[in-house]
Amino acid sequence: MKYHEYMAHELLEQIKNKEIKVQDVIQEIFERIKEVEKKLHSFVNLAENEALLKAKKIDEQIKRGKKGGRLLGLPLANKDLICIKNFPTTCCSKILQNFHPPYNATVVEKLIHEGGAIHIGNTNMDEFAMGSSTENSCYGSTHNPWALDRVPGGSSGGSGSSVAAGQAIAALGSDTGGSIRCPASYCGIVGLKPTYGRVSRYGLVAFANSLDQIGPLTKCVHDAALLLEVMAGKDPLDSTSVDIPVNSYTASLNVPLKNKVIGVPKEYFGDGIEKDVKNAVEKSIEILKELGAKTMDISLHHLEYTVPTYFLLCMSEASSNLARYDGLRYGKMTDNLEGDVFQVYSRTRGEKFGPEVRRRIILGTHALSAGYYDMFYIKALKVRTLIKKDFLDAFKKCDVLVGPTMPTTAFKIGELINDPLSMYMMDALTCPVNLAGLPAISIPCGHDKNHLPIGFQVIGRYFDEKTILNVAYHLEQELNIYRTMPPI
Repeated sequence: MKYHEYMAHELLEQIKNKEIKVQDVIQEIFERIKEVEKKLHSFVNLAENEALLKAKKIDEQIKRGKKGGRLLGLPLANKDLICIKNFPTTCCSKILQNFHPPYNATVVEKLIHEGGAIHIGNTNMDEFAMGSSTENSCYGSTHNPWALDRVPGGSSGGSGSSVAAGQAIAALGSDTGGSIRCPASYCGIVGLKPTYGRVSRYGLVAFANSLDQIGPLTKCVHDAALLLEVMAGKDPLDSTSVDIPVNSYTASLNVPLKNKVIGVPKEYFGDGIEKDVKNAVEKSIEILKELGAKTMDISLHHLEYTVPTYFLLCMSEASSNLARYDGLRYGKMTDNLEGDVFQVYSRTRGEKFGPEVRRRIILGTHALSAGYYDMFYIKALKVRTLIKKDFLDAFKKCDVLVGPTMPTTAFKIGELINDPLSMYMMDALTCPVNLAGLPAISIPCGHDKNHLPIGFQVIGRYFDEKTILNVAYHLEQELNIYRTMPPI
């Protein structure tokens, strides 16, 4: 078995036991990247020289008997909106071209500098994380390793594609309305969106502050649990991070499911769910019952309002956050400097922002404008509270909620790019979790008639990542398809 086919925890164990050299692992990973990158376009910037240099230092450290972090030698890809000091971080936008952050994000400090993981490069994404297909990048689209004419999901599509194809053993993503779970579902891997506040957002370029959360994309549930243990925790640099002890998630994976109550929201199986997706998810629920869990039907009464509520709020926050990008402080200004300063700013933003980002800024600015603020933004905040209450009521009766991650399998590149409303509806089963601030995980549970992966979503109570990882792990082990590699 080649190194890129290993699970992260398996690879780390062999490195720890001096059975393999980190330099050999990193060398093989970059050979794999070169082998398939032209087909996939997962990465926008690679850090090959830096990675090989760090691998050499780690091997010397291990040879001398020195201990390192829990992720020592792990090849880790990074979404192109999580800051790494002096490494280009562009959010896949022309307006941040050649931007090199002067500091590291907290998750980078924890995973790479303290944990010992090796940064191998930054992955492609929808510009400023706005999209569900990774077609909105200034660098061009990423392709799905299961079918090159299909999208990998978004906005963390490059991270999802790289992990699925073995270009990285694990990757970081961010999830505002499903941007970790969507590519996990479409690419047949594991994607974990932690509770809002569980992982520091310091160093994450903001899209929508009240919704964004950083999380891991991995090949298996054990790896997701391991990365979360290292990256979670209170951060004094992020006022939204919460001071709650971090569980030993990996130690709780094997806890039996006996007497666990699993809620099945009927709204997750309504119109728009593909037949193959519905069948695979329902079969998985039956497996959980066979493993000792109990199921009950649940209704989330306000779920039908989640898509308009989510997009009103995230567009409003995006409009505010992206006001700082004027070409003067960030990125390259327009070459045409005619007119006053406002005309130059407007021209810069018009040239450097892509169409989806411009659309969301315009709609968000409109929703926040005088005369419409109460009608749109304040009303959306009230509906958000109702959606959150639906989840809280459901968790009084059950331990987790389950359903499909995405209503369909991966669609073809270009199929929905000119139909933003249909594209937005793809987030219908993921964005409710972000509105409520809950943790959720997506794992592969089967394939459709075209052999495209299907995602199974497990949603939990606040800061109860332990339980969703436990449920997901048992299902993953029973299905035993997580080692299946795409045919690229």
